[in-house]
Amino acid sequence: MRSPKSFVVAVRRHVGGIAIREQEWRQLVPSLEFLRWPIFRGALVLAESLHNGFSALKFSADHGLPPEEQGRRPGVSTSTFLAFMLSAIVSGADAEPGPGEPGKKESTTGADLMLGFATVMMMLFFIGLPHALTWLVGRAIGPSFDTTSFSFHLVDGLFRIAILIGYVWVLSKTKDAAVLFRYHGAEHKAIWAYESYKPLTVDEARPFTTRHPRCGTSFLFIVVGVAVLLHVALLPFVPRLHANDFVNQLLMVFIKVPMAFPIAGLAYELQRWSAKDSCPAFIKGLTRPGLWLQKITTQPPTDAQQEVALLSLDRALAREEGRPKSPEGVTLYETFAEAAA
Repeated sequence: MRSPKSFVVAVRRHVGGIAIREQEWRQLVPSLEFLRWPIFRGALVLAESLHNGFSALKFSADHGLPPEEQGRRPGVSTSTFLAFMLSAIVSGADAEPGPGEPGKKESTTGADLMLGFATVMMMLFFIGLPHALTWLVGRAIGPSFDTTSFSFHLVDGLFRIAILIGYVWVLSKTKDAAVLFRYHGAEHKAIWAYESYKPLTVDEARPFTTRHPRCGTSFLFIVVGVAVLLHVALLPFVPRLHANDFVNQLLMVFIKVPMAFPIAGLAYELQRWSAKDSCPAFIKGLTRPGLWLQKITTQPPTDAQQEVALLSLDRALAREEGRPKSPEGVTLYETFAEAAA
């Protein structure tokens, strides 16, 4: 859980008990203030979510998995996170303390390399692959179906939506994702309890829905939806960039990659707007498919999972109010009752 000034990760340890990491929220490139302006901030939020969320998942693997499993699980957890947890878990540290050793800093070179690789894979998966599939359709249909036609970019958008939904659905069948989805649901229930001015207890959180309008799943779907609309509206007016069809398609993909940043900015503003009561029904309708996708990516948590989510939120709120319940770094507890006290 993160608040404007702090970030907290809580995880049940594989040896029993709970580990909680509390730290100050640190922004990426804080010197560039204009990146916090509307439209610009969406892309930065996406980058921070990827960078810091990976750190949070690494911390949870260090404490939540037995040593013999830690070497084989991070790839699965990372791919799951990249698909539908872009803004659900946001970490604030460039380096994380070692297990049970508050204050000790570790190198993040490996994490940064993994993050860079994952970012490239996302671009290939959600931009390059649907474009390539659409190009193959065009080769089967004929020369009229090319990058200067509206139908080309509409089909490309349909492929992109299908790939997103299919990817999430396939991952939902894995053991790792099933656990992650329940914790995702626990996070949302905890936030709903707080936003409804309820005590942060399991009994109070249990009745709430696992879906939330400011979820990372919804954000990702809105990004894809905005991309489809803008590509259909703008790209047909871009003339062919090269006589060779393969080179022309490759150059069009290179145009789409930098477009992803303003698209993320627009999607972020739409998501924030849709969560407000004053938002027009039309805009809420455009963002509703993201809530539908959460039927896959959030599941009812167990009470033990809900306890961890409530602990994390409670610690983040305490730090935000200037009354931290433990020092910055990692604190280990034998039981939930001890951590809650």
